[in-house]
Amino acid sequence: MTTQRAPSFDERLTGKPTPTVGGSTYVRPQDMEWKPSQFEGVDIKVLYEDKAAGEMTCLLRWAPGTQLPMHKHAELEQSYVLAGSFSDHDGIARAGEYVWRSKDSLHETYSEEGCVILAIYRKPNIFKNSAGFDAAGGKRIATRRKPA
Repeated sequence: MTTQRAPSFDERLTGKPTPTVGGSTYVRPQDMEWKPSQFEGVDIKVLYEDKAAGEMTCLLRWAPGTQLPMHKHAELEQSYVLAGSFSDHDGIARAGEYVWRSKDSLHETYSEEGCVILAIYRKPNIFKNSAGFDAAGGKRIATRRKPA
C-alpha cells in the first residue's frame, strides 16, 4: 500500500492553487441587533467568538457616563474606537485611535461621552463577580458612576 503525502504549503502555491471554500465568514454588523451585555450601559454585537478558547471580537456601545469596574486582563486586549471616546488612568482613546492592554494589567475604564469600540479579546476579562460578556447569566452589573 502506498501512502500519498500531503502537498507542502509551497507546493500548494505553485501552479493553480484553489481557494478554501467556506474559509471566509462574512459578518454584517449593520444587520445585527445590539444586545445588553452583563454591564449596565454597555451593549454588544458579537462578531466572532470561540468560547472554548475564550476568544471574542465584538462591537461595544457605551452609554455616556458608563464605567466598567476594576478588572484584570487575562490576555492581551485590543480596542479601536469607532465613535466617541473612553479612558482609564493611563489616558484617553478617541474616535480613530487604538489602545491595547497587556496581560495581567488592572484598570477601570470610563466613557464620559459614550463610545462605540471594536474590541478583540484573547481571553475574557476577569471581574470580581464575573468574566466576559454573558448577559444571559443573571443580573446586569450597575456601571453608571464616575471614577473614584
